[in-house]
Amino acid sequence: MFQDISLEELRALQARKEMIIIDVRSPSEYRDSTIPGSLNIPLFDDTERAEVGTLYKQTSIQAAKDRGLELVSAKLPAFIRQFGEISGNKAVFCWRGGMRSRTTATLLSLMDIHVYRLTGGYKAYRKWVVETLESYDFKPHSYIVNGNTGTGKTALLHRLRHHGYPVIDLEGLAGHRGSIFGQVGLQANNQKTFDSLLLEQLIQLEQSPYVLFEAESMRIGKVVMPPFMGRQKETGTQIRIEMPLEARVAQIMTDYRPHEHQEEILAAFRRIKSRIHVPIAAEIDRCLISGNFENAVLLLLEHYYDPKYDYTAEQYGESEKITLTVNNVDEAEKAVAALLQERHFGSSSLVERRLHV
Repeated sequence: MFQDISLEELRALQARKEMIIIDVRSPSEYRDSTIPGSLNIPLFDDTERAEVGTLYKQTSIQAAKDRGLELVSAKLPAFIRQFGEISGNKAVFCWRGGMRSRTTATLLSLMDIHVYRLTGGYKAYRKWVVETLESYDFKPHSYIVNGNTGTGKTALLHRLRHHGYPVIDLEGLAGHRGSIFGQVGLQANNQKTFDSLLLEQLIQLEQSPYVLFEAESMRIGKVVMPPFMGRQKETGTQIRIEMPLEARVAQIMTDYRPHEHQEEILAAFRRIKSRIHVPIAAEIDRCLISGNFENAVLLLLEHYYDPKYDYTAEQYGESEKITLTVNNVDEAEKAVAALLQERHFGSSSLVERRLHV
């Protein structure tokens, strides 16, 4: 027979790479939210789940069980084979550790494939995520990277993380860049997925003396950050990146690839068009339609994003502020790395408050 396993035990084994977690819920449930790192081998597809669920609610529990058994029996060989191809310890879960995970674990045990079943299922995991974030004690010192639109803040953080620096990519976790154009070319995550991914990163970095992340509003696309992340703006060190306007235009062209997403960008622009002075807005619209994206970006920066950023920057309060004046992301990477090296690994203290690279 199978063995139940608690969430705490499961996470410990997963952290040591000694457990493979398998979500047996339907594909749409899995896409909506799951335990990070889990695989999806659904007992029922979306149509089958809807059919069994309807019988459960409108006819009887027994009718739902009978139909479920019919559906599973037809695809049992392929279902068992998928599990058999996965080596190592395995644990399965469904919504709340009920019929689907129990059926899966029982069937597999009959075929001499041992799996654990997560007690409480995904519902228990989600409850743990919510409660942990509500009471989370954020200990590392925060370095909050900010700067006008186009200064390559996300690209900078990706580079630093690649070199081993402790980085939380909030926009990556949200699947959104945090602006009206933020979802262009991306797949936005919902709150449940964002919370799970954020908590996993926080746990990975909790022993780090400091963490870097981008200055964001509390809402990023579809998701809202937990309050303790927002408070880091007030207590952390602000690293402001200053970069020439032409370099920022070039960076935006690289990040957003407007030639590949023209319709999305046009649709997004027209949601803010009324907030821009009419002649300027009309010119931006013409540029976007004709494919003159560089000029459209330049006008958006000068007449919309830069004034908006200047106002937002005043909201950061009395937190420590350091400005790095650079020409491109390469220089920004070197400057931030030098700052962190001097502060956390060097013997001398940082005297300059404004660094020119």
